[in-house]
Amino acid sequence: MRVLIVEDQAKLRTWLRKGLKEADFVVDATGDGNEGLWYAQNSPYDVIILDLMLPGLDGLSILRRLREQGRDDHVLLLTAKDTVADRVAGLNLGADDYLVKPFAFEELLARIRALVRRRYGKHSPVIEIGDLRIDTAKRRVWLREREIELRAMEYKLLEYLAQRAGETVSRTEIWEHLYDFGSETVSNVVDVYIGCLRRKLDRPDQNSLIQTRRGLGYVLGAES
Repeated sequence: MRVLIVEDQAKLRTWLRKGLKEADFVVDATGDGNEGLWYAQNSPYDVIILDLMLPGLDGLSILRRLREQGRDDHVLLLTAKDTVADRVAGLNLGADDYLVKPFAFEELLARIRALVRRRYGKHSPVIEIGDLRIDTAKRRVWLREREIELRAMEYKLLEYLAQRAGETVSRTEIWEHLYDFGSETVSNVVDVYIGCLRRKLDRPDQNSLIQTRRGLGYVLGAES
């Protein structure tokens, strides 16, 4: 899942980015409001972590512009203790949640995961597709009660396809959720990781769990 952090406190921004990357999120981060708006307008994010007080363009202005443009990215506001009016204004503008500084990283992580579930219409952190079971909180995968060991990128890809189970997901959409703006990858990287997942999940006597839709992308599970 892909997250944008717009936070001008460098130490906090670095701490958040490091923690979210360790939790297998793809992360872009900036401390400038204008740059934050540019990031948000030029890439899809599952969650945007948005501080209110920013240089260049404040958080409420960013949120207002995104909603006016029809962007439905889930937004979590970071606020100070004494900014009740700003929190109310943010929620009225379309923010999905807020967190008051200082906060525990574990609470932030739980709120982000809840927003991701809400974005994809899921109510439980455990996704089950046939014999496949994915615990998105623990980042563990089972197939017919056997735990499957996945590398970080394989897990990110599988979770994204599972969140959108039954939908055909294009290579471009997958790439945008696996890599941040600074990444340099080869053109066939998505196909390579799809192949890795198939080798770990499929049985010779059954159809692949991940089906190819030629010219369109991939689908996990039966198409809805």
